[in-house]
Amino acid sequence: MNAVWGVLRGNPLLWLLVFVPIVLVVEHVTPEAGTALFVLSVLAIVPLAALLSLATEAVAAKTGDTVGGLLNATLGNLTELVIALTALQAGQIVLVKASIAGVIVANALFMLGMSFLLGGLKHHAQEYNAATARLQAGQLFLATIAMMVPSVVPDAAAGRGPEFTQQLSLGLALLLIAIYVLGLVFSLKTHREFFGSAARHGDDDHEPWPIGVALATLAAVTVLVALVSHVFVSSVQVAAEGLGMSAAFVGFVVVALVGGAAEMASAFSGARKNRLDLSVGIALGSATQIALFVAPVLVLASYVIGPAPMTLAFWPGAVAMMLFATLTAAMVCNTGRSAWFLGVLVLGVYVTFAMTLYLLPPAAR
Repeated sequence: MNAVWGVLRGNPLLWLLVFVPIVLVVEHVTPEAGTALFVLSVLAIVPLAALLSLATEAVAAKTGDTVGGLLNATLGNLTELVIALTALQAGQIVLVKASIAGVIVANALFMLGMSFLLGGLKHHAQEYNAATARLQAGQLFLATIAMMVPSVVPDAAAGRGPEFTQQLSLGLALLLIAIYVLGLVFSLKTHREFFGSAARHGDDDHEPWPIGVALATLAAVTVLVALVSHVFVSSVQVAAEGLGMSAAFVGFVVVALVGGAAEMASAFSGARKNRLDLSVGIALGSATQIALFVAPVLVLASYVIGPAPMTLAFWPGAVAMMLFATLTAAMVCNTGRSAWFLGVLVLGVYVTFAMTLYLLPPAAR
């Protein structure tokens, strides 16, 4: 615990943790204060993301960057899953689908591109395990195809109306979960020798935490991030109206970026320390988990907690952006090497999408 306390005292950014209890109290006392809750929740998520980043790096130092990236992506996606389940129970299917598509695009483009840029500005060139990146990009491409088929095949084609889309989505959800589990077995057990970290020369600037302390910190901070993120999503619509942001921009960009702040902090820190395997593992691993696991789980959960079954049918704009984001990530991660300008190119694709959504949001489906 002395190592954790030393980090808290030495990092002024972590002093913002005081806003975590404040935002929870304000949300309980005055839940109608939308704009104030929005600002407070952002101030609370930032230090939680930084603390989660430090704990994840400590775990990665013990387990390796591949498993560390997987662990960070899993805990980071727990936030999106809790928020999506809450929205699903409330019947906000459009919000759930927007958050799914937004997180996939943000992780595959913004998180990956910014990691390349930040790491490349400090290091002339960086290397990572291309086999891991190709596997995750392939899984993400498969999930995108599975989401695209129910979206482009009209209900009338089967002559049974919405029942066809529901049955197809249910079958695809089970298929995607099975493939995700088999992918874990392949990369972590049967062929794990191909998915280790590439050689690196970065040095940590602090003593690693004990593994027990790091895991306990990861669990506690993940719960707090989920609670604060719930407050953020509840208040973001009110704040967005005051700031003139469209609903599509909020769902695809704002919610995705703030909800993934914890994972992004870990990815960016890893890139700056020349641990690009960790950064790529978090970015693509998180997007893959959302597409192959979280989205199918939400489809299954909708039959239990939702007022109506959820399908994997998205509106055309969301499908196109997810597909292009996947293809972009697969293309730039094929070589296992990166430099700062490659990050600029990937970020350019993301900014193009964000600009389009800000000016011309897609029609809700």
